[in-house]
Amino acid sequence: MISRHLVQFWLGTTASYCLANPILQKPLGSESVSFVSTPADASELHGRFLHITDLHPDRFYSYGSSTDSDDACHWGQGSAGLYGAEKTDCDSPMTLVNATFQWIAENLRDSIDFVVWTGDSARHDNDELIPRTEDEVIGLNKLLVTKFVEVFGKEDNINDTDPTNDFTIPIVPNFGNNDILPHNIFTRGPNRWTKDYIHVWRNFIPEEQRHSFERGGWFFVEVIPNHLAVFSLNTLYFFNSNPAADGCAKKSEPGYEQFEWLRIQLQFLRERDMKAILMGHVPPARTDSKHSWDETCWQKYTLWLQQYRDVIVGGLYGHMNIDHFMLQDTEQLDMTVIAGEVRPEKQLRESSEYSIQSSAEYLTELRDGWSKIPEKAKALPGEDREGTWPSFNLGNEKKRRKSSQEHFLEKIGGQWGERYSATLVGASVVPNYYPTMRVFEYNTTGLRQASRNIDTGGRRGIMASASLGESQRHSESKHSKKHRFVKPKPPSKSQPPGPAYSPQPLSLLGYTQLFANLTKINAAFASPRTSPTAKFAYELEYNTRNDSIYGLVDLTMRNYIDLAARIGKYRPKEDDLTFDIMGDVEDDLHMLKKNKHKKKKKHHKKRKIINQVWFTFVNRAFVGAKDEDSIRDQFGMADN
Repeated sequence: MISRHLVQFWLGTTASYCLANPILQKPLGSESVSFVSTPADASELHGRFLHITDLHPDRFYSYGSSTDSDDACHWGQGSAGLYGAEKTDCDSPMTLVNATFQWIAENLRDSIDFVVWTGDSARHDNDELIPRTEDEVIGLNKLLVTKFVEVFGKEDNINDTDPTNDFTIPIVPNFGNNDILPHNIFTRGPNRWTKDYIHVWRNFIPEEQRHSFERGGWFFVEVIPNHLAVFSLNTLYFFNSNPAADGCAKKSEPGYEQFEWLRIQLQFLRERDMKAILMGHVPPARTDSKHSWDETCWQKYTLWLQQYRDVIVGGLYGHMNIDHFMLQDTEQLDMTVIAGEVRPEKQLRESSEYSIQSSAEYLTELRDGWSKIPEKAKALPGEDREGTWPSFNLGNEKKRRKSSQEHFLEKIGGQWGERYSATLVGASVVPNYYPTMRVFEYNTTGLRQASRNIDTGGRRGIMASASLGESQRHSESKHSKKHRFVKPKPPSKSQPPGPAYSPQPLSLLGYTQLFANLTKINAAFASPRTSPTAKFAYELEYNTRNDSIYGLVDLTMRNYIDLAARIGKYRPKEDDLTFDIMGDVEDDLHMLKKNKHKKKKKHHKKRKIINQVWFTFVNRAFVGAKDEDSIRDQFGMADN
């Protein structure tokens, strides 16, 4: 088998990356690790998966056209590059889509276990002269399905009548708000979109899940049979910009039905000792300027994450085009809202567009919220730094003065930080900044010989039981005068913390962020002196497993709490700060003195204190495409 390098740097320079899964599972991007080809045993897991989102292919994109918003890279003359117009609102040309899938085929195909594809697979409706049509939206999604077939399709299943067995690995798609027409508006199912996409995505949706998909566009796939399921949530029913939906508290709403379905499925996974990754298009952003979800849906989602924290590995989303994460805080739960007893004030419907200015406001609000995270305490001499599970129980100890460490652990929900949950948002392929994708690594201890063949019998058993549970629930509701909210069951007190909180099989270890520097790529291909060996390529932006700024040992909750708190510090600790020289500043130390003797004014360089973790977070949010000086100016990198 031909070896494939993970990262092939621009103009033929290469770096070695480990794509197989050695015993120690060393991080991608480590130059000391050489490439290892696909295991001889096809059932062996690699411990990696791909998250790709927001491709927005546009067949009308014209090379050399104008990037002005009115022209949308369709008309006029301008700087629209061969592989896309980076740092603009233009959509992706087919050259970028084709090159991206070609790169995946050459560098990732034989080294990942499944694909999470979080929607927006059609162009925006941003050109009045070429309005989108329903056939075009469906056609663009079919096009991307074809690209996945080219990369991951099997060549030896000509006589196989099972459409879900046409790929070498599972691929899990998802509805984006631009995968329908008009965009954002998704009515109660079954509707024309669930009926159309059940055929477009027939190769990805398990047969026994097609009923629930046609009913509401949600389903799940056991990407590692009997171990891990990926849930494709239809976040358009949660989306604040969908006027056809009204939250998740009313029993008549599809958002309510989806959460009930999710509750039942997660309970069955718990009983089977399985884990789950939740994925969707629109993330649960919740700041002063951005309420992406209806408040009742955010409340339920946060409660579900808390109650099923022994099952859920994490949540992966797209839509916002910027690379970042967010935390859900269970102290903000309101059971009266969740139960539908109180209707929260309706938030203004947010714009679907995410400009640099609106993103800057949003990121700044995230930071402000994180500045209130309890500060990590230093263990005093004689104190136990972390405690030991499960004997670590503050409530059973005799009354005494609590240590600073115990106070801190109480505030974050115990030693595992179970007050919080994390949502990871991937940046887009469409080059609003630079095209990007993400390769996650996860713990495969004890899973290496897990079969890739789907246990259809077991999965049908789940669905049958789930249907029975639904029937029983509806039967109970007929006999009750008033609808009673069913709160999900929490983990057993004897259960250890889940994979999002404590390192264990299926915990996320880290991710490698890849990007294509279109400024360099487009310039090189536009030059008449371009080398014949020049090649489009994604390259390494950063790797969380060897990143000295973020310092994430893995992606469990305590590490994210610590990272968020460090980003939120307006007075960072010494290890997290740097100084920036800002130019000549007049300074007369004697002007305020009452003596009459004039002293000569002194000129010196003023130093601004910069929280380098916050600066790095912002720079990575925009995939390194935003000028560093403008980041300093726009994001207030002067905290002194």
